[in-house]
Amino acid sequence: MQNIEGPKHVGIIMDGNGRWAKSRGWRRLQGHAQGAEKVVTIVDAALELKLQTLSLFCFSTENWKRSDEEVNFLMQLLYRFVDSQMKSYIRRNIRVRILGELEKAPTQLQEKLRSCMELTQTNTGLNLNFMMSYGGRYDIIQATRKIAQKIASGELQATEINENTISNTLCTSGLSDPDLIIRTSGEFRISNFMLWQSAYAEFYITPKFWPDFTPEDLRKACEHYANRERRFGCVTEPDPSL
Repeated sequence: MQNIEGPKHVGIIMDGNGRWAKSRGWRRLQGHAQGAEKVVTIVDAALELKLQTLSLFCFSTENWKRSDEEVNFLMQLLYRFVDSQMKSYIRRNIRVRILGELEKAPTQLQEKLRSCMELTQTNTGLNLNFMMSYGGRYDIIQATRKIAQKIASGELQATEINENTISNTLCTSGLSDPDLIIRTSGEFRISNFMLWQSAYAEFYITPKFWPDFTPEDLRKACEHYANRERRFGCVTEPDPSL
């Protein structure tokens, strides 16, 4: 797979595990297990495409409302996944970040995730973000609280707040905003994913459920992005009629 001129930061809303399983007469949990295996292939593809950052929406703040059985299965699945992949991430120079309310996770999982972050923190290759117990609204709220504390302590004046102030206080501080956001399963929703950061992201929707998403699908999404004209509210050519 050759590199193409495309996005540097790709975010993926990995949707459709349950429906993928249901379409086969299987339990939802089997769909999640298959979805975890798909992450391995897509991380490999991200490396081949030379992406700088890959952000995967694996568990949202809203997902805590699901049944105890499903939530517990997902927590165990994430533990096993990170445990099995950690040596590979270290060897391949991948830096792992867990973005979200990590303290809500079971203690054993918290320890495993923090260990993975610590062991890969000096890596300089692909930034791999697992958005775990993450929500865009939560992210903005926690940033607002930190800024309010700085104002209360006199460290910051309200008039000094700007876009950089907020960006630098979000979970994604130090990372570029996503250029491209992919959503699987054909849904046309952002679902509380990186609300601030995706202000100028390009979106790519595929009807495929996440377990069916392939490295070639990722390539096609990046190629689609490369062919778009990004104007950021400006125009590239003046209108002679003006």
